[in-house]
Amino acid sequence: MDSAIANKQRIDQLPCIAHKPENLETLLDAGSFRERLYAEIAGATQRIYLVALYLQDDDAGRGILKALYEAKQKNPGLDIKVLVDWHRAQRGLIGAEKSDGNAALYREFASQYEHQIQILGVPVRNREVFGVLHLKGFVIDDKVVYSGASLNDVYLAQHNRYRYDRYHVIKNPHLADTMSNFILDTLVDSDAVNCLSQSQRPETKALKGAIREFRQQLARATYHFTPEPIAEGEVGLTPLVGLGKRKNTLNQHICTLIASAQQELTICTPYFNFPRSISREVKRALRRGVKVTIIVGDKTANDFYIPPSEPFKTIAGLPYLYEVNLRHFAKQNESAIARRQLAIHLWKHNDNSFHLKGIWVDRSYMLITGNNLNPRAWKLDLENAILVRDKNQLLAEQKQKELDCILSHTQLVGSYKFIDKVDTYPAPVRKLIKRIRRVKADHILNQIL
Repeated sequence: MDSAIANKQRIDQLPCIAHKPENLETLLDAGSFRERLYAEIAGATQRIYLVALYLQDDDAGRGILKALYEAKQKNPGLDIKVLVDWHRAQRGLIGAEKSDGNAALYREFASQYEHQIQILGVPVRNREVFGVLHLKGFVIDDKVVYSGASLNDVYLAQHNRYRYDRYHVIKNPHLADTMSNFILDTLVDSDAVNCLSQSQRPETKALKGAIREFRQQLARATYHFTPEPIAEGEVGLTPLVGLGKRKNTLNQHICTLIASAQQELTICTPYFNFPRSISREVKRALRRGVKVTIIVGDKTANDFYIPPSEPFKTIAGLPYLYEVNLRHFAKQNESAIARRQLAIHLWKHNDNSFHLKGIWVDRSYMLITGNNLNPRAWKLDLENAILVRDKNQLLAEQKQKELDCILSHTQLVGSYKFIDKVDTYPAPVRKLIKRIRRVKADHILNQIL
């Protein structure tokens, strides 16, 4: 427990932005997130910076683009920038035919309006498989609208299906300026970052040197802000960013946060595939008597899941691989499950999917993040988070409401035996897993999934 106290002190020494708790709002569903996003875009007067993995060519993506362009035509001085992953924007969906991807949509919209908005592609690596823009956060005037969601039909609950995430609206000029400055100074100003709505844009090959330099810059990047003292009736906000496996301060702070847990630790992840350092800290937390709760999507709630009734694609094996990991973890910790020290909740709601991530520690700390807490996030992708420090539990009711909402569609796993075994999987999945094990590809796969 002494080590937990030392780690808590390290967390408490992180610089903070002071924040009034009434200016942090938690939205509880994708539909509310969609409506709020439209309202904030329509009401913006100075700036709109949307950062997401992608803005999709579908009804929701077109709706958001239309709202942005209309806001720009009404107020040409409004600074609007959309930043998405460079590679993801220039390809179709996995398994679909080769296409110009969402970039074709951006060009189409640009040709229809007088006053333009910038849609920028951010290449974190030369190839998508080795790292993507997984940074999150929409800055609209003095607010940060933060979610792990991208912009498409399912994330915005457009057609009676949703992909469940977390959604927070934080009204704080200091935080908004801090995140804006990072977007402008570190991303927009880079030679590697280019406009996607122009028909003439550079080939990725031509950007090779610029991307290498950009990645080195990103590995050293941080949010710059003036720390503020936290008054009795305030909470502290610490924006964090990280890239790569070496000297990644975001990864380090996440591990320290988990290591600081003394009573309770709750972790949400859509893909059960912890990096070794997180696995180690979770095991240590169990050993020192911390009550650990893990909320993870059922395999059928995974965004890569394909029902057995449909033609099998290799990518559809992913949800099963995550479940294999979960069963192994549950089996290793069966005694903790039996004494109710470890609770594993599987989320499932009709044919909707689960994309939630986050960490809650001892009712005093909450991590809002798009980080999937997996090896890919740990080593390859550009990630960020906002650590909320709430020593007086001013947000306790709001945090509990969010957790209750998340848990409302979950089932508690009473034993590892309740999680499906490999021999119950559809034949193509069994064959795939057998092949992976035969060539000992588990470890390599786990690093990129």
